[in-house]
Amino acid sequence: MTGFVDECQLNVRGGDGGAGCVSFRREAHVARGGPDGGDGGDGGDVWLVADRNVASLLAFRDHPHRRASDGAHGQGRRRHGARGADLEVPVPEGTVVRDRDGTVLADLVRAGDRYLAASGGRGGRGNARFLSNRRRAPAFAEQGEHGEQRWLRLELKLMADVALVGYPNVGKSTLISRISAARPKIADYPFTTLEPHLGVVRTDDGVEYVVADIPGLIEGASEGRGLGQRFLRHIERARVLVLLLDLAGGPDGATPPAAQQEVLLRELGAYEPDLLERPRLVVGSRADLARAVAGAGGGAVHGAPGGCGTPETVGIELCISAVTGEGLTELTGRLATLVRAARAAEPEPEAFVVHRPASEGISVEREPDGSFRVHGREAVRAVALSDLTDPGAQEVVRHRLRRLGLARALTRAGCREGDTVHIGDLAFEFEPDAV
Repeated sequence: MTGFVDECQLNVRGGDGGAGCVSFRREAHVARGGPDGGDGGDGGDVWLVADRNVASLLAFRDHPHRRASDGAHGQGRRRHGARGADLEVPVPEGTVVRDRDGTVLADLVRAGDRYLAASGGRGGRGNARFLSNRRRAPAFAEQGEHGEQRWLRLELKLMADVALVGYPNVGKSTLISRISAARPKIADYPFTTLEPHLGVVRTDDGVEYVVADIPGLIEGASEGRGLGQRFLRHIERARVLVLLLDLAGGPDGATPPAAQQEVLLRELGAYEPDLLERPRLVVGSRADLARAVAGAGGGAVHGAPGGCGTPETVGIELCISAVTGEGLTELTGRLATLVRAARAAEPEPEAFVVHRPASEGISVEREPDGSFRVHGREAVRAVALSDLTDPGAQEVVRHRLRRLGLARALTRAGCREGDTVHIGDLAFEFEPDAV
């Protein structure tokens, strides 16, 4: 069972609002005390918060539900219910939040970035709120709203300065274990690495950067072959790419470095053309093994003298051996220079802002059975009273719906007198003069 998860479904639900209270003053020597019911508390919100101490989306794989606390009910003597506590859900830096249809809702890039995933319901108003000159003793209150609930898709794109890109089993895991404190699984067969690994590299001159060991890419990765698209996603945010070419011929021993580079660049470009514009360093890997094979065969490997290619043949800029340590100091130094330049060229980061205004007004939709359903937060709230049999409550409902223009909206939607109309849990026959 892997400890790294980079995709998951998440169900979020805001807390329900507390109900308003119906209460009247009862005091000595006060024959008819006025209404004093308090309001219910609002439900808590659910926030997704980027946290650098969270490494993957593993916490949501088996437990995808997150719910904030409900608001408390109102009480007599105008005592309002307490607000439900907000729920902050930590997610890794680099988490992309999508709707079920794939629409991007938020991109939590830096630690502290926040996204309101589900709003809590508003608390209901107590009967003291409905006191008026005409309504001296309201015997009804508002019910609390239900919290917002929905499913989200979370995707993780690793935040790294350098991404190691190469065929399976070309020494990426060994390399990152030598230049950082990361300890990925290492074995002599393809696809040992089934999940990305991050390692922090510190150079002698004080530069610190993060290197990502991306699972091996194969031809067709941009089309999803070998889980390629999931792996390629983690390369998107890297500032610098390292193309690691196996000087010993790749997993089959028969793929020259030039062919490996051609395939890697083609797959990167097919997935995201901008990746080809990213600073990159072409490195020949496993130089020790290539020399051993060349020595046993009495010649160079794939036309590369001494087991290392030349700029004229395959464009390799540096040859290394993670096993013997050859070239590692130069590699980390050159990467530090590239990372430093890439960081300097980046614009000042801007705070990620999500504009998701609350929907206003009402809309009418015709149901398959011929009835009409009214959508809109204000419309549902207008009928959310505790006792709709009370004449005062009915008057309040009619006033609210008239102010929202319900009769006009229903008429435009084709609703006629006598048709059934649904608003929330309430169903009634449409009478134009009544609303």
